[in-house]
Amino acid sequence: MSLYLNALGMVCPLGGTHETIRARLLAGQSGLRDDARHVDANGTPLALGAVSEDTLLPEDSHLPLRERSRNNRLALAALQPIRAQVDAAIARHGAERIGIVLGTSTSGIAEGEAAFAARASSGSFPPGYHYGQQELGSPAAALQLTLGTTGPAYVQSSACASSGKAIASAARLLNMGLCDAVLCGGVDSLCDFTIAGFTALESVSTQRCNPLSLHRQGINIGEAAALFLLTREPAPVQLSGWGESSDAYHISAPDPRGRGAQLAISQALRRAGLRADQIDYINLHGTATAQNDAMESHVIETLFGLAVPVSSTKPFTGHTLGAASAVEAGLCWLLMQDGNPDGLLPPHLWDGVPDPALPPLAPVAIGQALGRPLRHVLSNSFAFGGSNVALVFSRREDT
Repeated sequence: MSLYLNALGMVCPLGGTHETIRARLLAGQSGLRDDARHVDANGTPLALGAVSEDTLLPEDSHLPLRERSRNNRLALAALQPIRAQVDAAIARHGAERIGIVLGTSTSGIAEGEAAFAARASSGSFPPGYHYGQQELGSPAAALQLTLGTTGPAYVQSSACASSGKAIASAARLLNMGLCDAVLCGGVDSLCDFTIAGFTALESVSTQRCNPLSLHRQGINIGEAAALFLLTREPAPVQLSGWGESSDAYHISAPDPRGRGAQLAISQALRRAGLRADQIDYINLHGTATAQNDAMESHVIETLFGLAVPVSSTKPFTGHTLGAASAVEAGLCWLLMQDGNPDGLLPPHLWDGVPDPALPPLAPVAIGQALGRPLRHVLSNSFAFGGSNVALVFSRREDT
């Protein structure tokens, strides 16, 4: 059964419209910036991927208090540009036939942080706080209440693979006949908890992250929301394959041999009915940590060789954690639309100094193009706990 990504709504550090996001991506303009509110152990400001303050987030007063959070307002912002298509799907199929599956890792943690700080100073929680704001299912509940749907609505929370797994889950709902359309993707917002946690792991860079480089120092935390309307109705871009696996190797380090990553990618290719040499471009997980880049680059060499164009888009957005898979899928989707006849590719922003210990992959330069539209794209996400997901997107042959 063919499944199609009919519409995309996205807000991220590159912007909130297709035109702005695509233009900044292709021009090599990073959305990261230093944030003096968050510093490392030496007091150096961290580079973070924050959604611009110029991006107006929708009001959430229509929601009960437990579903009000900045995280959910980011999700509502991503819904806005595709609301008409989602409402049309509801009218066509019925509210009970529309599913909502999202990925998140933060939900309303920022509201909890602020509430506990207020309690420490005043002795009581502020009136605008509800413990349910931190519940991981909150983003799906907020969208369901906003749209009035009654189909399956839930959240996947498996760290950096969350929204990729949400997209795979949405595909299964359609293939099982439980839904006729699924709003799927992910949302995560900046909060002290994740920034401090990754900083404590010495995995955060104070500069823009530098994937595949000899000088890579770690990730930049980011925030974003990306939502797809996935249906069986033909559209230019198809979700042709997905694969999932679990390493069960270590709580935070990937299996250095990449066996789980290889399994997820192989499953995705097999489901898509594609050979490795048919993939035009690979969006790397590309966190710029020592262990991830080493594992992933060896997996790419093993399965694809060294010629396929690759890039990590995290230097543009930061690592948006639970939203990362969906955001990176969204960037691929934007470049697989009709407005990219030359097949311009997402560039790889780095210092150009390869790590000699890694296989010499083929990072995309700014302005690099295939000379034809992209046909098949792979996007990888590898999470803490060894949770892996790989997605394959294909351009419909008659477009």
